Amino acid sequence: MTGKKVPSDLLIVIVLVLLTDIFVLTPELSETVIRNILGVPLVLFLPGYSLIAAVFPVNCDIDGIERIALSFGLSIAVVPLIGLGLNFTPWGIRLLPILISLSVFTFVMCEIAYLRRAKLSESDAFKVPFRKMVLSLRAEILEKPKLDKALTVFMIISILLSVTTLVYIILIPKEGEHFTEFYILGPEGKADNYTTKYVVGEKGTVIVGIINHEYRPMNYTMEIKLKNKSLPLPKNQKKISLANNEIWKEPVTFTPSEGKNMKLEFLLFNETDRIMPYRDLHLWIDVDTKKANEDLDIQKSK
Repeated sequence: MTGKKVPSDLLIVIVLVLLTDIFVLTPELSETVIRNILGVPLVLFLPGYSLIAAVFPVNCDIDGIERIALSFGLSIAVVPLIGLGLNFTPWGIRLLPILISLSVFTFVMCEIAYLRRAKLSESDAFKVPFRKMVLSLRAEILEKPKLDKALTVFMIISILLSVTTLVYIILIPKEGEHFTEFYILGPEGKADNYTTKYVVGEKGTVIVGIINHEYRPMNYTMEIKLKNKSLPLPKNQKKISLANNEIWKEPVTFTPSEGKNMKLEFLLFNETDRIMPYRDLHLWIDVDTKKANEDLDIQKSK
C-alpha cells in the first residue's frame, strides 16, 4: 500500500480477518465460541464488503444502506464460487483451504479499494464517518422529546437483541438426534469382504468403529461374544471413552473356537445400562478343523 493512511473501514475488515485466522488456526483458541462469532462475518459479510469497496471507491456511487445490503448479497455469491473453485484443486473443500482463500480474496479486494481511493480527493473517496455517526446519534437522542428518546433507545435495543438472537441461532444450532454410530469393516476398510471362514487357531481381525453423536462425553464398554462366551479383548478396546463427535476406529483381533455357522457378536454398552447392549452387530462364521489337521499331517510327514 502507498503512504496514505488506510481508511478505517478497510482497516477494520483486515483486522477482523486476521483475528479470525488466528482463532481458527490456534488450537487453544479454536475451541472457543469467539472463533464462531468471528467466522460468521468472514463468510457472510467481509468478502462482499471488500469487493464493493473495490468496485465503488467513490463516495457518491452508492449509499451506505446499499453497500451493506450488497455486501451480504455478494458474500453469499462469492463464497460458494470460491468453494466451487477449490473443489477442482488438489486441496478440496476443507477448512484450511477455504480460510486461506477467503482471507486472500478479502485482502486483495481491500488493497484494490485502498489504491483506488488513494487516487481520489479526500472529499470524493468513500469513507465511513464513524465519529460523525456517533455524535449525530447522540445529539439526535438528547435533543428529542422524552417519548421520542425512549422510542429511539427501544429501537436500538431491539436491533441489538435481533442481531444477538441471529448470531446465537447460527452459532448454537438446535441439537439433533442423540445417537452412537457402531460399525465393523472388512480387512480392506470397507463394509464388505468380511472374513467368515477360519481354521482352528487362526486369528481373525475386523475394523471396529464408534462415533459419539450423543452431545456429551460417553463411556462405552465393548464385548465380543461367540456361542454366548466372551472373547478376550485388551483393556483399551474393552473400555472406550469418547467426547462428543469423537471417532474411535481400530482393528480388533480375536481367536474363534471350532464350530459351524456360529454367531460372532459385537456388543456395545453405554454407561447407563451394562446389561442390555446399546448397539449390537454380528457376523456368521465357520471355524474348520479339517484343514488344520491336514496341515499338521503334512508337517509330520516332512
